Amino acid sequence: MSGEFDLIRRHFARPTPATLLGPGDDCALLAPTPGQTLAITTDMLVAGVHFFADTDPGRLGWKTLAVNLSDLAAMGAQPRWATLAGALPEADDSWLGAFADGFFACATRYGVDLVGGDTTRGPLTLSVTAIGELPLGSALRRDGAHAGDDLWISGSPGLAALALAALQGRTALPATLAERCRDALETPTPRIELGLALRTRQLASAAIDVSDGLLADLGHILERSHLAGEVELAALPAAPADIDSALWRDCLLAGGDDYELIFAAAPAARADIAALAQSLALPLTRFGQLLPGAETGSGQAPRLSVRDANGQPLTLTHRGYDHFA
Repeated sequence: MSGEFDLIRRHFARPTPATLLGPGDDCALLAPTPGQTLAITTDMLVAGVHFFADTDPGRLGWKTLAVNLSDLAAMGAQPRWATLAGALPEADDSWLGAFADGFFACATRYGVDLVGGDTTRGPLTLSVTAIGELPLGSALRRDGAHAGDDLWISGSPGLAALALAALQGRTALPATLAERCRDALETPTPRIELGLALRTRQLASAAIDVSDGLLADLGHILERSHLAGEVELAALPAAPADIDSALWRDCLLAGGDDYELIFAAAPAARADIAALAQSLALPLTRFGQLLPGAETGSGQAPRLSVRDANGQPLTLTHRGYDHFA
């Protein structure tokens, strides 16, 4: 049986060209680019909560890093470094090798050095801290939105949640759609290039990534910016062929796990955003707007309405995922 440090050396000791001192000491030593500030985020993935225990380990390796890089994308930060901590039920060389290959495929794609971490025995749990850089005062924050701003979302929201519904036996999907949805769930694309472009071109006033559900995560922008919001359901992607409309609406608005970016932008930026969508070959969909909103009391959600194709408000009881609800 391999020991802890032997496993780390064999699977996770990789070159760290952007790091003064990488794994192997008590701490890593990092040198931020002069004039830059650090953006730091941590996300945890737990078997049975965030992924099925039998998920392909290579895909899980990619997703473990990608969901953290998605937070950096939402701030408009350039990814630089990451740490990885894992609780493992057993030291399975084959599983760890495939997991590491997926993790480092994502790290290489986005220029990330793995600079440290930890392992222990326990229920399968994976935790990454990702660190990025951006110029001081330039971050896309949740509290920067303005009344009158358009609301946009990237990519194809709803597909990851539809994959989960199929895996749970709540729907059946044709093969081609099932593959597309499962890719969205298991190998999400962190929208780094989009976040960087929105920041450097000063197109967005606020942004957030969609992890818990479109409405739930949009609610964080409303809360921090003290605004109300209105969503046009008909502007969002229509249900795939032969998919129950009620199920699709729930996946689209409350399903989560998309890791797409919601962002707010002034109406004057519409042409520039359309040009950006074309240059990135990435759909960017305008789906609503921000409205003036009164201060809300403690625990009271900001006003957020969803209107159907006829402009009528919908009554929705499920708006997203909450671990402790």
